[in-house]
Amino acid sequence: MATANAAGQYLTFTLAQELFAVDIHAVREIIEYGQLTSVPMMPPSILGVINLRGAVVPVIDLGLRFGGQATLIGPRTCIVILEIATAEGLRVIGMVVDAVNEVLELGSEQIEPAPSFGKRIRADFIRGMGKLNERLVVLLEVGKVLSDDEIALLDQAGAPADPTPADS
Repeated sequence: MATANAAGQYLTFTLAQELFAVDIHAVREIIEYGQLTSVPMMPPSILGVINLRGAVVPVIDLGLRFGGQATLIGPRTCIVILEIATAEGLRVIGMVVDAVNEVLELGSEQIEPAPSFGKRIRADFIRGMGKLNERLVVLLEVGKVLSDDEIALLDQAGAPADPTPADS
């Protein structure tokens, strides 16, 4: 994978004491962790939905999504609102993270291709590895963090519940 196109600005955040980043262009906003409404029959990584200025936005726990522990809610916990491109168009989702850190400018010389983990381990959601002095940052490809099936579940979670027709 060529990493030259990966150069740019990234929002960095921590999750389970690891440093991750997403392309700043995918970030719509960052909000304080607030009241979530749970949705029945969703996988554990889909925490529920929030009302964001009248829009129902599904929220995922990235820690659980990555097969780790649930994110512990603390004073710096927040929800990063992302816009991701799917086959059906743009989707807005929220992801819970431990803390948002800063926006970094990474040049192509600071980005290595995603490591190969073998065919049995899915790593297509990793855009590359950013090098910050002695520390590595996992650069996420937000459009691939979720599978098509999970995006369909998020759509279900965010769908309004049986709206009443205006005629009745």
